Amino acid sequence: MTIKIVTDSTADLPATLTDELGVTVVPEYLRFGDEVYRDRVDISEDEFYQRLLDGPVHPKTAQPTPQDFASVYNKLSREADGIISIHLSGKLSGTYDSAVVGKKTMGKGCPIEIVDSQTVSIALGLVVVRAAKMARSGMSLHQIVEDLGHTIANVHMLILFDTLKYLAKGGRIGKAKALLGSVLSVKPLLATRDGELVPSGQVRTRSKGMDQLLNFVKNAREIQDLAILYNTTPDEARALAERTSSLFPKERMILARVGPALGVHSGPGILAIALREKGHP
Repeated sequence: MTIKIVTDSTADLPATLTDELGVTVVPEYLRFGDEVYRDRVDISEDEFYQRLLDGPVHPKTAQPTPQDFASVYNKLSREADGIISIHLSGKLSGTYDSAVVGKKTMGKGCPIEIVDSQTVSIALGLVVVRAAKMARSGMSLHQIVEDLGHTIANVHMLILFDTLKYLAKGGRIGKAKALLGSVLSVKPLLATRDGELVPSGQVRTRSKGMDQLLNFVKNAREIQDLAILYNTTPDEARALAERTSSLFPKERMILARVGPALGVHSGPGILAIALREKGHP
């Protein structure tokens, strides 16, 4: 049985990993004025962050079209017994809805399941990795989808922001709006809960923020997968990986970078940890 896994580019999974696992990534869109780019296809992370910080135009994002999804589903259906398409929280983007509409154009050939991960970025990535590994092990479409409900409930992420300015600009700030009035020297920590970004504290310095990320790992139960996320501070990410290696094997960590589509909203200086606990069904 061949089950194909699809996600969108906000999963922030390294290309080497998606290639290895056979995951198809549908890119989000970025717009700098009249210029439109496909996330990580037409614009690299380095080019994007340079333009974000130095360019005169603040970019905007758009989800893939239903036709984008339909084209991917149509291609994969020729070689698959089923397709599972896993996307960022429907409360943060229209990507999930776009995938649902794309599925509706497909007729009744290959079964397709659209899954709302209720999270974003590399936390979504961990859900996708879990699905891809289950698919490779020969599990059925129904078995994988059933397990994903449990997986999603046990994936958690804590994000250290340098500023909430970009999140507010993009209108994605949600329940974290309460932190906007904080003094400028405070670094906010956000988590994902029920598909939204929610406040999870604030610290005075980056080093104290890294301590909080480490505590997040220390307090987790039976960690199955772990990823460290950054965008403009790779040295910090590597240092955090070293500190975390006493709690989780370094060779099993995923080191991921926030791509352009989410970088529009996060701004520079993001540092985060996502993990999957074993939990109990």
